[in-house]
Formats: sequence, structure tokens, C-alpha cells
Amino acid sequence: MRKIKKGDEVIIIAGKDKGRRGTVLRVLEDDRILVENANIAKKHVKANPNAGVAGGIIDQEMPLHISNVMMYNPQTEKGDRVGIKTLDDNRKVRYFKSNDEVIDV
Repeated sequence: MRKIKKGDEVIIIAGKDKGRRGTVLRVLEDDRILVENANIAKKHVKANPNAGVAGGIIDQEMPLHISNVMMYNPQTEKGDRVGIKTLDDNRKVRYFKSNDEVIDV
């Protein structure tokens, strides 16, 4: 079970976008994640008339390492560490370590 999943709200804790909050768009295989409107890079795209793609410079989200983000805790309004515990009915759930609130219901 991963501690950060697609759709989670995270805060970036390191890098040029430190302090910015966003939603996880994708979790990649090599411990990297794509966060919405974070770590934006300019990409030069060559025009392809057959595919209907116009050329130019576009903004693209680049992956961040998973260690550079923390889950956003809405109760404390800060980034928080996440743990995994097993409930009485043998389900594994994620929880915030600061206040033991369960994330997955």
C-alpha cells in the first residue's frame, strides 16, 4: 500500500515550488509523482500537421520525487506524515500520524 495515491492533496516541501499545494495527478513507478500546477517546465514542441498539433512552447508538469511532498491535513492545515495501520476487520488504512485520523474510509 502506498502512502500517497492519485487524487491526494499534497504540499511541496522542497524545491522551487516549496509551500505550494496541489492534487496528485499520477504516481509513477520510480517513486515520482505528478502534482497539478507544480514543477512547471517549458517544452518546445515541433509542429505536426498530420496529427493536427501546432508547434510552439508549452508548459508541462514534470515529476517530483515522492520525498519532496507531504500529505495535506485539512484539520491542522499543514503537511503531515502518513502511516499505515490495520483495523479490527483486517483492512489496511492510511492515517495521519499527528492526530491518528484515518484518511481512507
